[in-house]
Parts: sequence; structure tokens; C-alpha cells
Amino acid sequence: MRVRRVATAVALILSASVLTACGGSDDSSSGDSDSGSNAGRTLTYWASNQGTSIEHDKQVLRPELDKFTQRTGIKVDLEVVPWADLLNRVLAATTSGKGPDVLNIGNTWSASLQATDAFVPIDDKILAKVGGKDRFLGPSYAATGAVGKPPVGLPVYSNAYALYYNKKLFADAGLKPPTTWDEMADVGAKLTGNGRWGLALEGGSGTELVHHAFTFGKQYGADIFAGDKPRFDSPEMVRGVQRLVELMSKDKIVNPSNAEYGAGTQSLADFAGGKSAMLMWQSASGSLISNGMKAEDIGVVPIPMPASPPPGGEKMNSMVSGINMAIFKGSKNKGAATELLAFMTSAETQTVLNKAYGSLPSVKDAYGDPAFRTENVRVYQKVLAETASPLPQLPSESQFETFVGNAVKQLVADAASGKTINEEAVRSRLKDAQQKMLAAG
Repeated sequence: MRVRRVATAVALILSASVLTACGGSDDSSSGDSDSGSNAGRTLTYWASNQGTSIEHDKQVLRPELDKFTQRTGIKVDLEVVPWADLLNRVLAATTSGKGPDVLNIGNTWSASLQATDAFVPIDDKILAKVGGKDRFLGPSYAATGAVGKPPVGLPVYSNAYALYYNKKLFADAGLKPPTTWDEMADVGAKLTGNGRWGLALEGGSGTELVHHAFTFGKQYGADIFAGDKPRFDSPEMVRGVQRLVELMSKDKIVNPSNAEYGAGTQSLADFAGGKSAMLMWQSASGSLISNGMKAEDIGVVPIPMPASPPPGGEKMNSMVSGINMAIFKGSKNKGAATELLAFMTSAETQTVLNKAYGSLPSVKDAYGDPAFRTENVRVYQKVLAETASPLPQLPSESQFETFVGNAVKQLVADAASGKTINEEAVRSRLKDAQQKMLAAG
């Protein structure tokens, strides 16, 4: 499951937030009506890159979209958009009013994009057509927009983070997978050496790092926003981020060269190839196997937590990750687009697509398939259901990802170069991120 997202220009987000889709109607029922057939219409669909390549996505999606066409008579022009381009293209569409009929958006963008008023709100009428709100996983549905407002889209792929560990390496060393940070530092040190490291980390990806920073901060009791005001430099957030960076700087279980690992799959490849013993990642067993790892060597446990949770600390192992599917308000084919949402969130299609991508279905009635009843998948399901939380559902959330993600990336780079990473160093970087966010408005 791919939710690697590009950091974008904050000014563009802010300008988009006060505009509506210039070319379309504000009436979500405009364009094609609900009466009569939508057969013969053609939808444009921007799909995010979920698989190993753009071509892989086309191979997965095209047969399902053809099936949709056979059933409804509605054609779908598919474009798979790389993550490096997706958010900028979406924001450009919100300001110009010229976009696709339907598109995928990272669920962490929901509240930011909701503020642009460029997408059709998912109201009770649309929910009835897709089988109702209760079909969806609660945490995934919670990551669809600000509390108290209609969602900006519906979950189509769901996921969470967990800790992959190499069963063979652990068994050979007589070790058990860790449940606390102290245990992780200990087993990681024992498995580091002879060209192998205890843990692989995408240390050059601000997006990946901010996801972990959010989780670690919450574990230590961080209240990242007070209302809509950032509190990035709170003692709790500082401690959480420090614990994250210490995996390299203090525990020395992460290769300093990982500071150069950007928004790709380098750390995943290191783990699959035996160059690291552990990996904090979303559900990706299929990708690990395609990279040469034996299925029987792949183990999964929840990401560790502090041995003694501090006051206010949350029992949390992951942010809620995933992809939502939205209807562009400028679309002239809203009825047909709603039919596509219903198809993509059906139990049948959810089973096919999430099996292909190794992600988790967003609807409860797809979990009867054996592919989602394995031991490892059950770990992800339990984390998502019980100990995962959405990133802040605020219009400024994407700014939080950008500024804090960059700050943590700078700290990892500092650690890789041998600089001291203490409480003051972390506070200084996070305070700078907070000031930049406040200056951006």
C-alpha cells in the first residue's frame, strides 16, 4: 500500500482553501441526474500509484474498470498519477476547476482538501448508494474530513503501520520481537553487524518520518494542536521525536546511510534482502516476497511503545493510513461517478484490489476472504481497529506534514553526520517548524 506523498507549497494550499471549483456547479446533484441511466457516459479517473509501478496499477485496475463498464455502460478513462505529482495536480485542479470526475486522495489530505470546497460532500444520499456508513471501518471513515462535516471522500484502501521482523534472523539469534523501545534497542543492537543493521528507516522521506513522529509523539502524550494552534515544540512531542531519531543517533541500530533513503522503497528492499532485521512499514508482504524474501520469514507485530507510558501517553501504534476516493465538484457526471464509488467500495471489488496491493479493505464485509485472515494481516487489522489514530483532521494538516516532516528529516541528517541529538536540538528544530507554520498563516 503506497501512501508516500510529496511535500507541497503551502501557499498553494492556502490559496486553494478559499476557492471553489471554478468550472462546476456547487450542487452535488447537478450534471447528470439520478433519474435515468448513466450508460454511455465516460468518467475520467485519477488513480494514485498503489503498486510497484504505474504499469502494475494499470494491470490491476483495468480489468476491474472494464467489469464496471460491462455492468453499467459507463466507460472510465484511467490515469495513474505518481505520488510525486498527485497533490500538486489535485491542488491545481481545485483552483482551475478543471479536474477529473473521480480521483484518489491520501486520507491525511482530507481536511485540507475539504477546505477548498472543490469536492462533492458525501451526504446521506450518496452513503445510501454505497451501502451506508456502517459498512466502513471506523478509523478509516474518521480520516475523511473534519469532524462534524460530510466526508470529502470514501475510503477505498486502508492500512496501518506495524513492525516487520525477520523470523529466521530472530530465531537464529534466540530473540523475540520487541514490545517496548528498550527491547527494540536491545534486539536491534544484537542483530546489527557484519553488514546488517537492526532496523531500516526511510530517513530521507519527510512524509514517512512525520507519520512516525505523530505516533511517537502521541505515545509520549503530545497534544500536537491546541484547537488549530500548533504545539510542535511541547515537551511530549520533543520526547517522541527524540526517541525516533535516537534509533540512529543513540541506539545505533539504523544505518546512517538511511538518511538518504527518500520516498521510495529502499528500506523495504533492505529488509527483504536481509540487510536489516526490522522495518516499520505498512502492510507490504507481497512487495517483500517480490523482492526475494521468503513468506515464512516474514513476521509482524505492533510497533513498540514506551515500557512505562508517561502521563497522558496514548496506547497507539500507528496513524491511520489509506486512500480515499472523491468526486470532483466540477464533474458533469456526478451520478456516474457515484456509481463508480459504489463499485469500488463493493465487497467484491475491495477484495480483488486490496489482495492485489496487499492493503486492507475499507469495508467490513470484505474480510471473509482467506487473504485477509492470515496471522500477519490480523495484526494490521487489530492495530487499525484498536490502536491507530487519524492525523489531525484540520485544514492545516498538510502544513503540519510538510514542516514537521522536514524538521525530523533534518534531525536524521544531523544524526547521520554525527551531530548530538539531545532535547534542545530536537526542540529547536520543532520550534522552527512551528514558527514557519504560524508565519504561513
